[in-house]
Amino acid sequence: MIVIIKYNAGNTQSVENAVRRLGYDCIVTNDIEEIKKSDKVIFPGVGEAATAMQHLQANGLDLTIKGLKQPVLGICLGLQLMCNYTEEGNTNGLGIFDVNVKRFPPLDIVPHMGWNTLYNCKGELFTGISEEEHFYFVHSYYAEESPLSVAQCDYILPYSAALQKDNFYAVQFHPEKSGTAGEQLLKNFLSL
Repeated sequence: MIVIIKYNAGNTQSVENAVRRLGYDCIVTNDIEEIKKSDKVIFPGVGEAATAMQHLQANGLDLTIKGLKQPVLGICLGLQLMCNYTEEGNTNGLGIFDVNVKRFPPLDIVPHMGWNTLYNCKGELFTGISEEEHFYFVHSYYAEESPLSVAQCDYILPYSAALQKDNFYAVQFHPEKSGTAGEQLLKNFLSL
């Protein structure tokens, strides 16, 4: 079973629809036991980091997510919350990725909103996806470049568009809104 974590910052409906279009069953829940016994976990997010992190902590989801052994995919705010720290609300994250999240400098339009390409793509998430593919982004904060980066993007400056450590994967873009390339990435994750 695939679980999509339900919390106050999730774009759960569009992620659920994308997973079901690929032919997989899934549930949207914040039930810790359901999350722990699932085969795969998707940790989506849209919203503000400090409030989202407080909600995770208040419901025991922070420790649950950190302790998961099955494949976990963070999306957008999910990626940012999986990092050590974000400047948004001066918020400590889950610390899964030893990476900090910073606000884009005001050298261009912020938020970064729209389609962009990736480079230095590597690993299982990007099997069958070329670097010419476009993915959909909406964010004002970015994860710094890191040895844990499995894809990078350039908007104002280069940053980590995807991270991976052990069973934890995360993407800054929205695969559920990224057409065939996003579908392929979700399919790759769900096939792990």
